[in-house]
Formats: sequence, structure tokens, C-alpha cells
Amino acid sequence: MAARPRRTERNKVLRLACWNADGVRGRKLEIGHFLNQHGVDICLLSEAFLNPGQAFRPANYVCHPTDRLTVGGQHSNPVPPWYSPPLSTRSMTHLEATAIQVIIDGRPVKILAAYLSPSRPLIGADLTASFGGRLPVLLAADLNAKHVDWNSRLNTGRDKLLRDYTYENSCLIFGPGTQTTNPYNPSATPDVLDIVITTDLSFAVYLTSCSALSSDYLPVLIENACRLSSQHPPDRRDFRRTDRANFQTHLEDQIPFDRELHNGIAIVKCVENFSGPVLKALAASTPKCRPRDDPRPPIPIGIHVELA
Repeated sequence: MAARPRRTERNKVLRLACWNADGVRGRKLEIGHFLNQHGVDICLLSEAFLNPGQAFRPANYVCHPTDRLTVGGQHSNPVPPWYSPPLSTRSMTHLEATAIQVIIDGRPVKILAAYLSPSRPLIGADLTASFGGRLPVLLAADLNAKHVDWNSRLNTGRDKLLRDYTYENSCLIFGPGTQTTNPYNPSATPDVLDIVITTDLSFAVYLTSCSALSSDYLPVLIENACRLSSQHPPDRRDFRRTDRANFQTHLEDQIPFDRELHNGIAIVKCVENFSGPVLKALAASTPKCRPRDDPRPPIPIGIHVELA
């Protein structure tokens, strides 16, 4: 984890970057140029592949490495000179992580960079160690867990524990709108693997993947809207609790129907007229927050058949 000297402008956007580097040896200038070009305050690196004790420090940044659990060197992450000393992550079993504490809007915030090998299971104890305590937390991670909820192309098995944990502990999961992998193998399909999980933050989080640096992973920029304490995470409805019968009723009542689409303008207008009722039907059939002790509505049999 690396960071640069603290900027003092009020309401300045806090910008982080996370990147699965696939090795950083001989790439200090390349990484340093990227950090300066994008104004990165804290860089969260995984798979740095440094030997224990090997130094890596981009100009104007301080680096805190964590020895990896698996063969291949360190899990290294540059962080700023204005952060507190690194926090312990020794209680984690499979998750490789580095954690620091920074002050944002006068509040201490725990920031973690984490990586989970596809050969190791995701366990609840590691998530509890990451989010336990009384501090707000921002975790940037490649957990090798995919789900369409955070814009992955498909769902994988290990996403269930992650989704259940975040659901039960009032965490939010954010994913960038575009791919974070750029596979060397032309037959492999790009997808989203890098995500951010937050809890108790007083500001929104925005993720953007960018085409920079040489790796089969794209770096992801993470920033908050501003440092005002009045900023809150976006209102994200839990669509798993959507009353689907109610949704269908609202949609049938509101959706327009026009058989004649003579040109491109008519098609665009039809799409706009369609998307509006869908959003309204979702709003009318999905609770804004999860009611206490209220089970999720059952999934209709027809949808179960489609999923099977």
C-alpha cells in the first residue's frame, strides 16, 4: 500500500487506485507516472511478487508490504506519509491484506487492500476480521468472486457467502461499470473482478477502470464525491426483496405499446418510454430498506425454472 503527502484543499476528492500488478519489479517509473498522472492519494497493490524485505517505493510515496500466504513474494501496497501505522491483519486465515487507518472528514477510516487466491476458500472469519471493530471500512479487493450485482459477466460459487455477509452486516458492494481484466489469452473473456466493499462511510464511492499500466488487470480508480460529512452512500435498493407479482402489475399498467417504429428516433423514444416504467415499477415494488424480521418474497416458479 502506498500514499503521497497529504493534500490540504478543502472538499478535495479522495482518490485511491487498486491494481493487481502481476509483479512490480522494474516498473517503479511506470507506476509512479500513473500515480502522478491520475492524482492518486493511496494505491492498493496486490500480487506485487516482491521477496520478503525487498523495497519498493515510488517517488513521494511510502510503501507497506505484507508477506503473502502463498508462494510468490509479497502482497505490497503503497500508502501516504499522512496515515497512521499499518493495522494488523495477522488474524486472517486465507485473505491476504494490508490495512491502514486514515482521517477523513475528521473521522478515522480503515482502508484495506486484499487479495484472495482462487485456490483458497472465502470464509466468514476473514470478512469479520476485515470489517470488525467500530471503524468505518473501505475494502478494495480481488476476491476472485463474480456476480452480476457488481457488474460481473456471470455468477460464481463463492459470491454467496460474500453477498450474505454484506447483506447481514449492512455493507455495500461497488463494482466498476466496465471490465477490470484484460486477459493475455485471446480466448478468455474480460470481466469484473476488482470490487470495493464499504461499511459506515459518510460519503459515496465511485469506481472507474482505466486502460493504463501493463498487466492482464486494469487499474481501478476509487474516489469519493467530496469530503463533506453530509454525503452518504447512494440509496441502493435490494432488488432481491422485490415483490415480483407487484412489479409485473405495475409494469403492465405503465408500459407503453406502439407497434409502429418507423425510424431511429422512434426506436430511441420507445426505449426511453420503456425504461421509465421499469424503474417506476421497481420503485413501487421494492422496499427502500430491509424490514426487520421480514422474509424475502418468494421467487415465482416460472423464474425458478428459468434459473434452473
